[in-house]
Amino acid sequence: MNILVIPEDFRKDGYILEPLLQRLLSELGRPRSRVRILRDPLLGGVGEALKSSRIREIVDRNQGMVDIFLLCVDRDGIATRQQRLDDIEREFDGPVHFLATNAWEEIETWALAGLALPKNWQWRDIRTEANVKEAYFEPFSQLRGTIDGPGGGRKALGEEASRNIQAIRQKCPEDFDRLAKRIELLL
Repeated sequence: MNILVIPEDFRKDGYILEPLLQRLLSELGRPRSRVRILRDPLLGGVGEALKSSRIREIVDRNQGMVDIFLLCVDRDGIATRQQRLDDIEREFDGPVHFLATNAWEEIETWALAGLALPKNWQWRDIRTEANVKEAYFEPFSQLRGTIDGPGGGRKALGEEASRNIQAIRQKCPEDFDRLAKRIELLL
């Protein structure tokens, strides 16, 4: 099983998405599956990632080498973001397996869900924060001393969080767990 993850910006999100999805596949009984993060082209933001023409180019170029395409972006406080992703997903209904999802509110939320957080942090506050990166992830990375590492600490913290997939599924039911269930149906 080969999954190509299409993030809005691989330079940071890839450090979290790759270990989380690789571990998820292992826990779903597919440890030999390969998760690859799209690095070319660099979409560079959610605006480009939501352009059907850009996604079509990526799918056309990789079709036949990929079992599941996964477009994964931040929600960024935009309540209708998943609707747009559902529309894009319908455009690819057919010969390829194409899933599109958004993290609630940012990909970094998924990593935080799998980590032991400071006792004075409330999960409901993190879940409702539109700017999780700035309000929680970066301060946590600074606190843990990973901020100067690859992806601003995302590599180390993403790998650590991947060891707690069940916690992420439990704390992020609307997005990560929903995606996990959808992937499982395709396996």
